[in-house]
Amino acid sequence: MKSFTSALSLLALISSALAAPASDAAADTSVSVSYDTAYDVSGTSMDTVSCSDGTYGLASKWPTFGSVPGFPRIGGAPTIPGWNSPNCGTCYGLTYGSTTIYITAIDAAPGGFNIGLEAMNLLTDNQAEDLGRITATYSVANAEQCAGTA
Repeated sequence: MKSFTSALSLLALISSALAAPASDAAADTSVSVSYDTAYDVSGTSMDTVSCSDGTYGLASKWPTFGSVPGFPRIGGAPTIPGWNSPNCGTCYGLTYGSTTIYITAIDAAPGGFNIGLEAMNLLTDNQAEDLGRITATYSVANAEQCAGTA
């Protein structure tokens, strides 16, 4: 009888654990965001950034910054440690307050996202130069979101 009761208790514990909501793996992550006007120059060669060439390089697909779909919403991401990262070209949603923009990662930025001034102004309602650096949240997004005008 004692082992039957123990088995029932264990079964109840397991079923309640299975019913508990799973943690959200795609939850937004807090991150520092700054700007660099170099990312606003459409004619800049992709050969000047970490995602230039190599297996994961972007220069063969997008030779200049301006050829990236969604330009000027491009920049460096903390998920790109350096040259030839598999995260090159990944689309990220950056949210500040109630505003979300989508950025295509083309460069390394170990301290947080470093995006163009135009993109930062979209994110901060034209306050980028006054704010300088902000804390926002980010999450991986679908590539289509970076290609659009969102």
